[in-house]
Amino acid sequence: MPTEVLYRDDAYLQDCSATVIGHTEAGGILLDRTVFYAVGGGQPGDRGELRTEEGVAIPIATAAYADADRTDVAHTPADDAGVALSEGEHITAAIDWPVRYARMRMHTALHLLSAVLPYPVTGGAIGDGEGRLDFDIPDAGLDKDEIAGRLAEMIAADAPVTSRWITSEDLLANPGLVKTMAVKPPTGSGRVRLIDIAGYDLQPCGGTHVRSTAEIGTIRVTQIEKKGRQNRRVRIAFT
Repeated sequence: MPTEVLYRDDAYLQDCSATVIGHTEAGGILLDRTVFYAVGGGQPGDRGELRTEEGVAIPIATAAYADADRTDVAHTPADDAGVALSEGEHITAAIDWPVRYARMRMHTALHLLSAVLPYPVTGGAIGDGEGRLDFDIPDAGLDKDEIAGRLAEMIAADAPVTSRWITSEDLLANPGLVKTMAVKPPTGSGRVRLIDIAGYDLQPCGGTHVRSTAEIGTIRVTQIEKKGRQNRRVRIAFT
């Protein structure tokens, strides 16, 4: 039975009840449902804890998909967890909310950055308090202050951020929705999740996002690097 990933429909859920349905060979804990984001798309997996009905907390270092089909989420205990969970055991899964929320804000900010710089994206990563995107840009001359100013305008607009699902066929019919060159959105399930920042950006994404651009807060452009003849890396961070 695949893991029900609750964050896709509500990224603001901080915990949920769940049942242990198995373990991976590497010791990951499989649940029937989870609020933990599984690492992917440049966003790290959530950390947090699993709490037993007796009140014992098992620290979770990260979460990742356990299979190539991206159906089962494995929760990796921290090295000092020291507690084993049995299949069928009922637990509460709780994420480290301040860390997750900061990543939600940064992920949404990177979507805005891809709207400010409408070039193919060759890579990206979300850190804690900072993030970056790589662009296929044939010419240099990017201005940090100009980019930061445009980001500030979009954030101040308090634009709503929503998600919806389309079919894989719809995506194939609209290839311009995909901005990333190296990573293509998964289409094996027959549907694809779109993130819509009203008036600014629309693209496939499985990550977690805030509900409004105003929640992002103040962003600064910290560095623009040349990573190749046509590759430019733009780094941003919270102030």
